[in-house]
Amino acid sequence: MQNTHTGSWSDLLRGRNGLRSLALAGGVAVHAVNVYIVTTILPSVVNDIGGLEYYAWNTTLFVVASILGSALSPKALDRFGLKQAFLLTIAVFVAGTMACALAPSMPWLLVGRTAQGFGGGLLLGLSYSAVRIVFEERLWSRAMVLVSSMWGVATLSGPAIGGIFAQTGHWRLAFWSVLPIAALLALLVQTQLNKQDDTRPDARVKAPLGRISMLAVSVLMVSVASLSSNWAWNVAGIAAGLAITVMIAKADNRAGIRLFPTGSYSAHTALGSLYACICLLSIGVTTEIYIPYFLQAIHGKSPLIAGYWTALMSAGWTMGSFISSSRSPATANRLIQAGPVVSSVSLALLAALLPLSGLSQGGAHQVNWLIVPLLGVGLGVGFCWPNLLTRVFRSAPKGQENIASAAITTLQLYAMAMGAALAGMVTNAAGFTEPGGVQGAQQAAAALFVVFACAPGLAAFMTGGARRAA
Repeated sequence: MQNTHTGSWSDLLRGRNGLRSLALAGGVAVHAVNVYIVTTILPSVVNDIGGLEYYAWNTTLFVVASILGSALSPKALDRFGLKQAFLLTIAVFVAGTMACALAPSMPWLLVGRTAQGFGGGLLLGLSYSAVRIVFEERLWSRAMVLVSSMWGVATLSGPAIGGIFAQTGHWRLAFWSVLPIAALLALLVQTQLNKQDDTRPDARVKAPLGRISMLAVSVLMVSVASLSSNWAWNVAGIAAGLAITVMIAKADNRAGIRLFPTGSYSAHTALGSLYACICLLSIGVTTEIYIPYFLQAIHGKSPLIAGYWTALMSAGWTMGSFISSSRSPATANRLIQAGPVVSSVSLALLAALLPLSGLSQGGAHQVNWLIVPLLGVGLGVGFCWPNLLTRVFRSAPKGQENIASAAITTLQLYAMAMGAALAGMVTNAAGFTEPGGVQGAQQAAAALFVVFACAPGLAAFMTGGARRAA
C-alpha cells in the first residue's frame, strides 16, 4: 500500500501541479541549456567577431554573475514575491540573451553573458526555493529530483541546438532560439503562480553579500591578469586572488552570518576535506569549455560532434554518480579515493592525446580514443560526488546544516569561475592566441590538461577527512 505521507510522481505531474512543476523545472532548464549552447558555439563566435584572448571570460563572467544572482535570490523573493521576482528575472535573462545575439564584438558579448549569468543565477535560486513554497511537503523530494534533472536534459539538447546553428554558420540564431523557451516560461509563471505562493519563507534570511562579492573580485583579479603575456603579471594576479580568498576566510570565521560553516577552512577537519575535494574536482572539469575549440581546430570535428563529445564529461559524471550512490561506507571510501585518481589520469591522457593531429589523420577510428579520457574525467568526479555531498550534511555543526548545504552551490560556482579564469591564463600563456591557429591550440591543449590534472591529483591526497566523515 502506498504511503499517504509520500507524494507520488502522478501527484506531482498531473493537473495544476504538473504545470507548476514545468514552470520550476523550466527555470533551471533555461539556464542549463544556455550553458551547453554557448560552450558549443563559442569557437564559431570567436571566428566571426574575434576576441580569442577573451575565450575563457565568457564562462568566467557568466559564472561570477551567477554566484551573485543566486545569492540575491532570497532578497528578490522577499522584495517582490515569487511571481514578480520570476518575471523580472526572466526579463534580465532575456535582455542578456538579446545582447549576445546582437553582439558586434567580444566586449558587447561579454556584457550580454554577464547579464545572462546574473539572470540565470537568480532563476536557479528562485526555482529551488520555490519548491518549498509551491508544493506540499510530501512532494518536495520528487520536485527537487525533477528540477535537478534538467541539467541532464540540457546535456542532450544544448549541444544539439548550438551545434546545428554553428554548423550552418548562424550562431546568433542559437541565442534567439532560447527566447521562445523563456517566453513559455514567463507564461507558465504568470498563469500558474499566484498570490498565495508569495508566502516568502526566506524573508528574514540574510546573505553575506559582501563576502560573496569579494569572491567575485578574487576571480576577476585572475581573469584580468590572464590577458598579459608577462608571467610576472600572471603570478601577481593569482597571488592577489588567493590573498583576497584568505581575507574572506578570516572575515567569515568572525562573522555572525557565515558563508561557510564552522570548520570549513581547515584541511584537517571533515568539512574542510570535503569542501576541498569538491572545489578541486570542480576545477578539473572546467577544462570542458575549451574542448569544442580543440576538437574543431586540431581534429576538424564539426560543431555538433564537438559539442556532444564535450558533453561526455557530464555524461561520465552522471554515470559515476549512479555507480557510487547508496554504497556501503567502505565501498564509498574506496570510490572517494579512486575518483580523483581516475579524473587526474584522464586529464593527463587528454594532455597527451588531444594535441596529436595525427589521431584524426591516421584513420577514422583512432581519434575515437579521446572518448575514453573525456568520459573518465567526469566518471572520476561522479565516483565521489554523491558521497561527498551527503557527508557534508552529516558533518555540519549542529544548527549550521542549512549553511553547509547552501555553501556547496556557492563553492562549486566559485570553483568553476576560478577554474575558467585560470584556464584562460594557462592557455593564453601557452600560445592559444599567439601563435594561435592549430599550433597554438595544440600547445594550449597540452599545457591546460597537464596543469589541470594537478587539481584532482591534489584532491586524491586530501580525502582523509572526507573518508573519516563516514
